[in-house]
Amino acid sequence: MANKKTQGFWIIQLTFLVALYLQALPMPTFFLYLRPEWIGLVLIYWSLNTPQKVGFAHGFVWGLLLDLIEGTLLGHNAITMSLLGFLCNNFYQRIRMYSLMKQSALVFFLIGISQLVFQWLQSIFGSISSVGFLLLPAVISGILWHWIYVLLQSIKRRFAIN
Repeated sequence: MANKKTQGFWIIQLTFLVALYLQALPMPTFFLYLRPEWIGLVLIYWSLNTPQKVGFAHGFVWGLLLDLIEGTLLGHNAITMSLLGFLCNNFYQRIRMYSLMKQSALVFFLIGISQLVFQWLQSIFGSISSVGFLLLPAVISGILWHWIYVLLQSIKRRFAIN
């Protein structure tokens, strides 16, 4: 029985690792604005479906790793991802009852909030970035939510993660 629990833990960490890899893929400058928030999507899914295992601590740790990979000031992504995990853990019972279409809109809203908080933190510490395409990753993440949900749901069922 303990083996299945540790297996579930490692499968969840592996999905975060794949999301970190997708987030760090080199892309042309224009396509960087079209990149969804992969770690945010995975964090939202696991926070909604296994809130006792994944929450703001996972968001903080994977946000720190994202800070290290992207080269941003240490803690910016960690704060935004932990905020995202906190919001999902607090409202998971309500969010799980929504249809996938409403969840997509909510994912757009949650990732949009994390993008705005990230830009706010960047402006406090003097990093100026382009604001023109600020919410485009949130839009793309909301559009991709249905497919990410189906993919991670099949992984959850395949490995019997509770």
